[in-house]
Amino acid sequence: MGNKQQKNINQSSDWRQKLARLDNIKISGIGLVAYIIMAALLVVAIRTQTLPNNMIGAILALVVMGHVFYYIGAKLPIFRSYLGGGSVFTIVTAAVLAASGIIPPDVVKTASGFINTSDFLDLYIVSLIGSSIFRMNRSLILKAAVRFLPVAFLSMAVTFFGVGLVGLLIGEGFSHSVLYVGMPIMAGGVGAGIVPLSGIYAHAFGHPAKVILSQLFPAVIFGNLLAIISAGLVSKIFMTSKNNGHGALLKTNETETKQATEVSLDYMQIGVGLTMSVAFFVLGTLLNKLVPQVNAYAFVILTIVLIKSLGLLPKYYEDSVIMFGQLVVKNMTHALLAGVGLSLLNMKLLMAALSWQFVVLCVSSIIIISLSSAILGKLFGLYPVEAVITAGLANNSMGGTGNVAVLAASDRMNLIAFAQMGNRIGGALILVVAGILVSFMH
Repeated sequence: MGNKQQKNINQSSDWRQKLARLDNIKISGIGLVAYIIMAALLVVAIRTQTLPNNMIGAILALVVMGHVFYYIGAKLPIFRSYLGGGSVFTIVTAAVLAASGIIPPDVVKTASGFINTSDFLDLYIVSLIGSSIFRMNRSLILKAAVRFLPVAFLSMAVTFFGVGLVGLLIGEGFSHSVLYVGMPIMAGGVGAGIVPLSGIYAHAFGHPAKVILSQLFPAVIFGNLLAIISAGLVSKIFMTSKNNGHGALLKTNETETKQATEVSLDYMQIGVGLTMSVAFFVLGTLLNKLVPQVNAYAFVILTIVLIKSLGLLPKYYEDSVIMFGQLVVKNMTHALLAGVGLSLLNMKLLMAALSWQFVVLCVSSIIIISLSSAILGKLFGLYPVEAVITAGLANNSMGGTGNVAVLAASDRMNLIAFAQMGNRIGGALILVVAGILVSFMH
């Protein structure tokens, strides 16, 4: 009996050692054994239709899927080196699983409700904006902004005419290319971009807005995907170049990265940061109500920039916002990318729209806005790599979610404020231009 008991003890010890070794493999901080258990729980809940149709169910589904997809994409050689790494793999894999029905529609609906209807996206973006701006050196913020905006707007203008000229060369026509590819890609996403743009077209053309929206959506999807891949490529190809600021936008002797504020975590301050972040968003929404022509995010960014530049907020509260922003970014970015793939990247619609002319126009938009923002960025004293990513590719992305994916692929999440600034204000300008030109271009 003694030998048998000892043998059982040894076998038990061996199993524990094997499990411990497996658990040393971490997926976003979660050991592999714990991850497998949670993944199995998610699968059972989905199969038995007991996954809660609320924030709890959405968080479990998006976190489990997002983290593992990102982990795989970051390890795969082709994706890691050329296709945007874990960010693109997460979005595309989630979209394919949703389109194929492997992930049931009710799970997609739950995830979409959390990202869009419950406005987790707004919470994520406003916390990231606050964190990134308050971490910056105060003297550099306005200097960077006044140089960044002209680069973004001029790059969009060059791309507008460039896409139209390419359309002429391939037989698609200047007007059609600009109306259905150039402007939709740069309009600032879906809700604040192509939805109002489709209304402008509908009023001018006399067609139902939903019919026009279905024609605009593929350009936004494909343009966004190309922008994410391109952001990853640019950051890798120019990794050792002197034109790479490695997260610093403005060329200066004191870069933003060296001057960035680092804080040690405090549980109470994280809660304070949550309250401060949502207060900034509510303030932006209130100002947008008073001046509807200006996007709420533009007001959020402007408010935080002014507060930081003038030193109006005590360091305790600045640090609190930074803490909360870092908490959200480090834990929920991959989940958000999975949510984008499940709820916004319609693979069936995209595949139906693919033609060589459409692909050429979308690729042209990416190339033109990248080259123009790099050249203009250098002329205006910005690092060309950061200018391409924020003033160029972010303006060819799907609004807030697209900005997050573009910056995640290039590892430049600290530049979200500039990406949002160019995307939101630039998107609003596209709508104004569309309203003026659409009658003449039809």
